[in-house]
Amino acid sequence: MIRLNLPSFAIKLSGTQEHPRIFDILRHRHVALTPEEWVRQHFVHYLIEHKGYPAALMANEISLAIGNKKLRADSVLYDRRLQPRMIMEYKAPTISITQKVFEQIAAYNLLLHVDYLVMSNGLQHYCCRMDYENRRYEFLKDIPDYKDIAQQ
Repeated sequence: MIRLNLPSFAIKLSGTQEHPRIFDILRHRHVALTPEEWVRQHFVHYLIEHKGYPAALMANEISLAIGNKKLRADSVLYDRRLQPRMIMEYKAPTISITQKVFEQIAAYNLLLHVDYLVMSNGLQHYCCRMDYENRRYEFLKDIPDYKDIAQQ
């Protein structure tokens, strides 16, 4: 797998060389190691170990539905009342973060109405804070620490 622009962590692999698996600390099981999963696991560990996000308030692969259409948010952070606060969307390192990715995560936000949207391909990371009152969003320079968003 490609080296990412994220800190390393104690990676737990299993499976075979043809079908490698990586341990997902949020789902508590090994999952198929794809390039997108490589990014997800690095990013989740980064949030927990470096940004202070509580693992107990995070979940991977959240099912959503708009009418008959089934969607899946890559990761969601909840507050202590279990209301969604942040949606994270991951792409493989070879996939650029484009307007299309932003539109994808914005569609998820129509259902979840969170305060923060985060997109990462492991090399580039974007975070924006929603301002519903003024009907706009603001891109932040960095992913906020949990203590900073938990106070809001």
